[in-house]
Amino acid sequence: MRCPDLRDLPAPAPALSGWPWTEESARLPEGVAGPRITIVTPSFNQASFLEETLRSVLLQGYPDLQYIVLDGGSTDGSVEIIRKYEKWLHHWESGPDGGQSRAINRGLELGSGIHATWINSDDMLCQNALTEHATHHGFDPDTVYVGKCRHIDVAGNTLHTHEGNVHTLNDLVRIREVWRSDGYIDQPAVLFPLALARSVGGLNPSNHRTMDYELWGKFFLRGARFAYSQIPFGVFRLHQAQKTADMLEQTRSLIEVAASIVRASGFSATAQVGLLDDLDRYHSLFRKEHWRNSGRLARFGLPSSVVGVLRKIKGLFLTPGEMPR
Repeated sequence: MRCPDLRDLPAPAPALSGWPWTEESARLPEGVAGPRITIVTPSFNQASFLEETLRSVLLQGYPDLQYIVLDGGSTDGSVEIIRKYEKWLHHWESGPDGGQSRAINRGLELGSGIHATWINSDDMLCQNALTEHATHHGFDPDTVYVGKCRHIDVAGNTLHTHEGNVHTLNDLVRIREVWRSDGYIDQPAVLFPLALARSVGGLNPSNHRTMDYELWGKFFLRGARFAYSQIPFGVFRLHQAQKTADMLEQTRSLIEVAASIVRASGFSATAQVGLLDDLDRYHSLFRKEHWRNSGRLARFGLPSSVVGVLRKIKGLFLTPGEMPR
């Protein structure tokens, strides 16, 4: 389907302006035909962000876009928003989906694009993302493309722009030195071959926190090349309701997946031992630092068993909503 024009879509509220409310992307020049791109949006009770996400995909100005929206049975008005745009969607449905990873996998199974990605319902595509990519980079069947990602707050204010720096499997599993040292890959900025994603089995449906990181590992293990386009491609929205806000659980999942990737790699036994030891050390240090930052009592060096009791006692005397420290 060719992307709709701005005038085709429902008019936004008067207070809304800019991308993707009152602005659209440039279209590919006449005679330039980009291959089909499949984009999947999984969603569950994200009505406050969903319409902005939908418009950022539909207004890409791309000649052959296949957009699939899978809602997990939202009850917050999301379905009504999707219905406003359903004539421009290749497929959409709403109902229990078994979680985000399963929903994305289903969307990828329904897709027929050469390259694909998913854009969560609180994230967006940048203006001109697809046309800029098609014009300057094309679509190599063995290449995973990574663009720049703009990080925004709940209100849409830009916090910073980031581009990953992971080029090899070894880079990917060096969490302390590369991934957590600003080398991480932003999921909304990635465009990958759909056939590659299918060949590795898609996302792990049991992984609810670091499913994208695990998928990148599968791609590297399969021999894919990661290329950095330097094109503003995705928008990642930071807010407290997202799963990545729980850094302790996020880190635990990240370390577990990284360790499994190391064990599945072709690294020598000596290299594997070194990488696994480094992961264990980083995880231990992170937990200790996280604990020290959890409040004054922890910073004093008291053991968690003692701090837990003191916090429970102090909590009895706090007003509702006040947190013991």
